[in-house]
Amino acid sequence: MPLSEILRIAFTSIGVNKLRSALTMLGITIGVFSVIGVMTTVTALRSSIETGLSFLGSNFFQFGKYPTGLSGGTNRREIQMRRDITLAQAMRYQQLMADYADVVCLKVFDYNATQAVYNGRKTTPDITFVGSNEYFINANQYTIDLGRNLQPEDIELARPVVILGQDVVTKLFPSENPLGKTVKMKERTYVVIGTFAAKGTSFGQSQDNIAVIPITRFFSDFGAQDRSINIATEAPSHLVYNDTVDKGVTAMRVVRGLGPADENDFELYSNESLLNAFAKVADVITAGSFVISGIALLAAGVGIMNIMLVSVTERTKEIGIRKSIGARKQSILTQFLIEAVTISLVGGVLGIVLGIGCGNLVAMWMKAEAVFPWDWTLLGLLVCTGIGIGFGFYPAWKAASLDPIEALRYE
Repeated sequence: MPLSEILRIAFTSIGVNKLRSALTMLGITIGVFSVIGVMTTVTALRSSIETGLSFLGSNFFQFGKYPTGLSGGTNRREIQMRRDITLAQAMRYQQLMADYADVVCLKVFDYNATQAVYNGRKTTPDITFVGSNEYFINANQYTIDLGRNLQPEDIELARPVVILGQDVVTKLFPSENPLGKTVKMKERTYVVIGTFAAKGTSFGQSQDNIAVIPITRFFSDFGAQDRSINIATEAPSHLVYNDTVDKGVTAMRVVRGLGPADENDFELYSNESLLNAFAKVADVITAGSFVISGIALLAAGVGIMNIMLVSVTERTKEIGIRKSIGARKQSILTQFLIEAVTISLVGGVLGIVLGIGCGNLVAMWMKAEAVFPWDWTLLGLLVCTGIGIGFGFYPAWKAASLDPIEALRYE
């Protein structure tokens, strides 16, 4: 029997019981949708998140009181009980690392609502307000657009000066040069000495909605209560990175007054550690999606076997007639395998389309670019083909093995 005739009979048989076929396909669709949707979202977010997590410059590592949001395994109460990293400790650390690192960035954040005001114009009260030193642009990959960067004298003299991000500049100075102008933030006034070049968004949040003042001025204006400094240090080169990290940890332990038997009461992290932490989270999500989709696909495979066995039973007389007029066992086997694979593939394609669509919608909602995961799409098609063959083979073999005389007697 020609292959075209086998295909025609197989597709016609599927179309005879549309509802039954559709319900069987639905199981495959759900299983494939769950894994393709998750993997599309993870793939789309991976590049965006990796870019966003790389907030430290090359060869930088950072100390802080608190772990990152991706880190785990530390008791929350234990973290809350840690001492703040004070300005005096940070300055002492900077001195100890003077011979090992040219760049030591000190920074402290005000997480309360901050609004900038100038000449009757106001920003929204969500500015990232930072106290730092001249190395802020190195550690956080900013560049100066207009004016100048903070200078050591600004830090030493605690000058009331500020560098503004482009979002703040756009709102306060839509048609004039901001340099030399005085802006008001948190009931304090600061002279604009520079502006940052636009940097874009990270995790859906603008990195240009920022204002940076000298760290000494920050503590002078707002006090040290409940404020902990983050310390970012740049190794001179990648070759001495690990050695510089070891020296940095030792220096931190010295300034924190820790004894040889005391555990570190601070966190150490770098771009690499953050990316590794994200990879672990992504792996857990992926494993979870595989478990869910695996269960759904197993149930769908059983459904395919069931519907094919029912089909064989219903069409026993038809099979007997075809075999009695010369249809070979191989033709019958191929026909029923094609039916099973078709049901599985159609359900899989639908699941892939829905998974990619929904996955990209989630990714775009989280400000990531849409992607088409070719590797996972091809894998999904192969899995669906395998399910069709694996769960359809027994019913197909059973149909092909029917005795034509007994099949003709079947009522």
